[in-house]
Amino acid sequence: MNALTPTEGQLALAETLAAGDMQPRDSIAYVDAARYTDPAWYAREKTVLFDRLPQVIAPSALLPQTNMAVPHDGFGRPLLITRDKQGDAHVFLNVCRHRGTRLVEGSDPCKAPRLICPYHAWAYALDGALKTVPRSDAFPGLDIAEHHLVELPSCEAGGLIWFAPDGDEAADFGEAETLGEDFDAFNLADLYLFAHRTHDVAANWKLVMDAFLESYHVARLHGGTIGPFFKDGVAAADTVGAHQRSAVAREAALAEIDMHDWAALRGCITYTYQLFPATVIVVSPDYVNLMVLMPQAHDRLLVEDFMLIPEEPATGKARDHWRRSWELLDGQVFGGEDFRAAALGQQGLESGAIDRLTLGTLEAGIRQFHDAIEARVSTS
Repeated sequence: MNALTPTEGQLALAETLAAGDMQPRDSIAYVDAARYTDPAWYAREKTVLFDRLPQVIAPSALLPQTNMAVPHDGFGRPLLITRDKQGDAHVFLNVCRHRGTRLVEGSDPCKAPRLICPYHAWAYALDGALKTVPRSDAFPGLDIAEHHLVELPSCEAGGLIWFAPDGDEAADFGEAETLGEDFDAFNLADLYLFAHRTHDVAANWKLVMDAFLESYHVARLHGGTIGPFFKDGVAAADTVGAHQRSAVAREAALAEIDMHDWAALRGCITYTYQLFPATVIVVSPDYVNLMVLMPQAHDRLLVEDFMLIPEEPATGKARDHWRRSWELLDGQVFGGEDFRAAALGQQGLESGAIDRLTLGTLEAGIRQFHDAIEARVSTS
């Protein structure tokens, strides 16, 4: 495999940090508190952003082998992510075409050349094709080709699986493919899934996104965990379509390294991607966290956090090393600090104590994010 190198966009952010010429917004901004507390506004967001736009559903590493399937219910419908015998990823409705029974039960990955309905044993290949119907003589004239699983358009790029929730065959995955070039620089498609957990957070989904759109909170909220590893407020950001890409300087000496030494550069910078509308990727020096946000109501969301590491641990010592990293990030930093702060924020906003949130110059990414939401929701 060729040596990994940063993309032009990743390198540009690093150079901006090294030069110290960030140009943050020069005035404060605001966000209407009702955008987090109004169920009617959330319903519009759900329709425009989460039913119509392509969404990230999982990392490629969730299905590391052929003939695998993983049930997924976080988006409000029973879904099934598969990797067929050719290695291609698919997203189907997890529904047998016979009588509508859930095809695969539970939520754990399974590996088999056929998915067999528990009710009448209709069997499907992992590419969705109906293969066998017991007592086929009882179905005279049945066209098996018309009874394949219902597939939703999807795209696998840069180690992520995206899908179109509304089934629109014209869904545009162009930005997913463009972003895939950045994720290829991190070798995301070949990383190993060490652990994943779904958090149930009592907050509006945007409060969690907001946390990953600014670094102002890092030295304070995370002062007892990861805060000391970062330079306070030293960050740069740009956009790829509606998606934001940011770089936060760590305490390592960025100005003294070779910018094209990718390993050294990653040791000095944490790259974060805020994929519109609701996915976050945090790239630490030697591993990656992918967080897929799945809103359930105006004041509740599920966050599935995946930890991706270079390779499967070969020893108990290695496994213990990654376990500690997982417990630090998922258990303390995300679960105990970021998500807790979001829940506390929801409580405060629901009280009516403030009618708008105040954003400083280090929080410009939040206003930009909300502007992107307003542009889509208000005009639909």
